[in-house]
Amino acid sequence: MRANALTHGTGMILNLVLLLLGLALLVWSADRFVYGAAALARNLGLPPLIIGLTIVSMGSSAPEAMVAANAAIEGRLDTAIGNVIGSNIANITLILGATALIRPLLVGSSTLIKELPLMLAATVLAGYLMHDLHLSRTDGLILALAFILVMGVLIASALRTRSSDPLIAESDDEIPSDVPMAKALLWLAVGMLLLPLAADLMVNNAVVIAQFFGLSDLVIGLTIIAVGTSLPELAACLAGLAKGEDDLVIGNVVGSNLFNILAVLAIPTLIAPGTIDAAAAGRDYYIMLATSLAPLLLLLLKRSRSIGRLEGGLLLVAFIAYQFTLFTQAA
Repeated sequence: MRANALTHGTGMILNLVLLLLGLALLVWSADRFVYGAAALARNLGLPPLIIGLTIVSMGSSAPEAMVAANAAIEGRLDTAIGNVIGSNIANITLILGATALIRPLLVGSSTLIKELPLMLAATVLAGYLMHDLHLSRTDGLILALAFILVMGVLIASALRTRSSDPLIAESDDEIPSDVPMAKALLWLAVGMLLLPLAADLMVNNAVVIAQFFGLSDLVIGLTIIAVGTSLPELAACLAGLAKGEDDLVIGNVVGSNLFNILAVLAIPTLIAPGTIDAAAAGRDYYIMLATSLAPLLLLLLKRSRSIGRLEGGLLLVAFIAYQFTLFTQAA
């Protein structure tokens, strides 16, 4: 009995190490993929504004996209759905909350009027498609078309105003310049090769750990995988905070959530459509909807266009309470 316990314990430690290794490799390879793709696009003559709105702004959601695709290929649709929902909840409650707790955030009018309502509308659309507990390829196509429409609107708006939209304001700083074509292609290839391997390593070991503790595919997607794949957003938000550019923080969260709910959710739905866990379309969806609505309500109620330390603390408490509820119910 004791030998078996030690064996299981050693196995779990190995799985945890491999999970963390997969996560670190996933984040690094996503960064290299975005670097190579952005450098290649610039070398091919694409305008920096377009590169910023597409490749760069989607870069922080590359881990979610790859994990969702990998999970769907392995027949774990609930893990993919949980990753999307959990990441969106974590982006607002954990990342936005922690950032606001460090320093209050001033929110620009563009974010309040355009980006936050757009994120909320995308969340409502996803809820409508999920309410019958089945995601079909038609649903995936609707999400993908909605994503293309949203990107078209944002690109048209950016080209029209040429302003520092929070979703693309840091594009010029982040787009690499004077990168040789061979180097750009090398990093693009490295990212494309390592991203699926890292995602597979992370998902497989997360599933083993989840099964050992009796957690469902949905819960593991909502917790360990969701928080892990949200780390690039956390890094981007802290960088924006250090620069004193508050709109970058809000814009990164909103942009990531938009990409997750429309593009990332479409990926597993198109690859492996099927029935989803009732909790995902019920409990977890409504929590995602509430957290998507929370920043808008906080800003409208305060009338000061700022998210302060009190609001940041409340968002963090909501994140902790949600994670506690998930593990308690699973237990």
